Amino acid sequence: MDNVRNSHRTHSCGELRMEHVGQTVTLAGFLENFREVGANLGFLVLRDFYGTTQVVAETEEMVKTIKALNKESTLQITGVVRERDSKNPKLPTGDIEVVPSEIKVLGRCRHNELPFPINRSREADETQRLKYRYLDLRNPEVKNNIILRCNVVSALRAAMLSHGFLEITTPILTASSPEGARDYLVPSRKHPGKFYALPQAPQQFKQLLMASGFDKYFQIAPCFRDEDARGDRSPGEFYQLDMEMAFADQDDVFAVLEDVLPPIFAQYGTYNTASTAPFRRISYLDAMETYGSDKPDLRIDLTVQDATALMADCGFQPFEEKVVKAVVVSDFEGTRKQIDKLCADVEVQSGEKAYWFRYDDKGEIVGGIAKFLQEKKAELVEKLGLTPNCFVGLTAGKLLTAQKAAGVLRSKLGNFCPNHMDKERYEFCWIVDFPMYEIGEESGELEFCHNPFSMPNGGLEILKKAAAGEVDPLTITAFQYDLVCNGVELSSGAVRNHDPEIMIEAFQLVRLGEEDVKAKFPAMYNAFTYGAPPHAGIAPGVDRMVMLLAGEESIREIIPFPMNKNAQDLMMGAPSFVDQRQLDELNIVCTKKEEETAE
Repeated sequence: MDNVRNSHRTHSCGELRMEHVGQTVTLAGFLENFREVGANLGFLVLRDFYGTTQVVAETEEMVKTIKALNKESTLQITGVVRERDSKNPKLPTGDIEVVPSEIKVLGRCRHNELPFPINRSREADETQRLKYRYLDLRNPEVKNNIILRCNVVSALRAAMLSHGFLEITTPILTASSPEGARDYLVPSRKHPGKFYALPQAPQQFKQLLMASGFDKYFQIAPCFRDEDARGDRSPGEFYQLDMEMAFADQDDVFAVLEDVLPPIFAQYGTYNTASTAPFRRISYLDAMETYGSDKPDLRIDLTVQDATALMADCGFQPFEEKVVKAVVVSDFEGTRKQIDKLCADVEVQSGEKAYWFRYDDKGEIVGGIAKFLQEKKAELVEKLGLTPNCFVGLTAGKLLTAQKAAGVLRSKLGNFCPNHMDKERYEFCWIVDFPMYEIGEESGELEFCHNPFSMPNGGLEILKKAAAGEVDPLTITAFQYDLVCNGVELSSGAVRNHDPEIMIEAFQLVRLGEEDVKAKFPAMYNAFTYGAPPHAGIAPGVDRMVMLLAGEESIREIIPFPMNKNAQDLMMGAPSFVDQRQLDELNIVCTKKEEETAE
């Protein structure tokens, strides 16, 4: 570790071994703990970025000096390395200790009490952890996630460069986009009343690079979206491995990521097994029908079956005139209490009730809604493929509602039943053939389902047929695809619509004419009129990737300085009020201010 040698230290706190015994060394780090054994004996643990070393104070003066210091003070310690009498095989430095001749305080901790114990910071309240993130990051367990992130980004960059991609940075200050989530706006001082926007993604810029004649582009791109937080999404900003390829189609994009990702997941992941190329491809409609989700966890061997006809006349009111989906679990060992909790969890997550019955080892239908199914036993056994000790979970509603609830049920059952989930692996798949259009929940009108710049299957011809009423727009699929790993959507991508004529026709179906397209996307539309190559791309989320690799449930655990769920940086105090002079310079008038509350 020659790279750690500098004016303050000769070695790191994780470096010393038996071969260093007898040497005089200088270490620098944080005072993690001090255990006083007597007036002239005490054991200090010094921690730096690389590890810990035990330091033994053997004089009354040295013990007194250390006792006067608060934990987490930064120290420089010079002393002689010797072999420990009582070795600690759990530590890399557990065979040695340092007997100090000099202790120098480099940075005194002036707080007698810390907000939380450093090595147990993950047990602390999240608000405290985020407010004192610089202390939280001193915890090696927290720090290691950030190191992992650094290594993964480095590996991704090296892999993309080896595939001939150029790393090109795109603007952070840009124009507001009418599509997608809410923009973060930045007022312009020089142009009163006008605003920049932080990019939700480099989407238009990377397509413009393809129109400019660049062949392969990538960057570790910062993206900004004013949206609410959730377990796998951080509010404010996130990073993605953004890539685009000219003269490429869907298969070309798949080939790159199927070569880049598996080695990185196998090397850096919690699990050392990852899917190899080619990843399984599943159409959107098949994914919803078979797994109840467009991001299925393929480590689970359970599938969703249609039970609509089977349950149509059973007399159970919630099933009447509804689509019914079933998930059958063989060799089920859950108790009634566990089943009730599982059904309650499904309702909380999906908003829909789950129903159930069992086919016991005596060949009887029991539990749950069994009383409605006695006359159907033989048919149930045949159609659902039941064997003794089977559990059957059921959901009902309109098609999509029943499918999604069944997908949640499948996931809960898979996680509950270890014999139905091969957990310790990374299982990738592509979800393909997404619908081009959907009916908006709020508008009730036709809207783009995914990326409006995607190429429809069938090209211009299928769009013209839809415009003429010959084809239902909801049946049009697009060359859009999602990359999914272990039930987590890592990325969306598409073959782009590079033809202005097709672009205008696509937008006309959602009530936007040629002038609207020119006004909303002037650079891209104009660039394509000069002849653009076919191109395709994707942008896997770096934060989600690292979260999966680290085995974390919350994305905030792998971000150096995350915001809380309310998009607040508690450490820096952002967002914050600014003084009136700044507002005046920007020609901004605040019509409403949030009430300031004490933390």
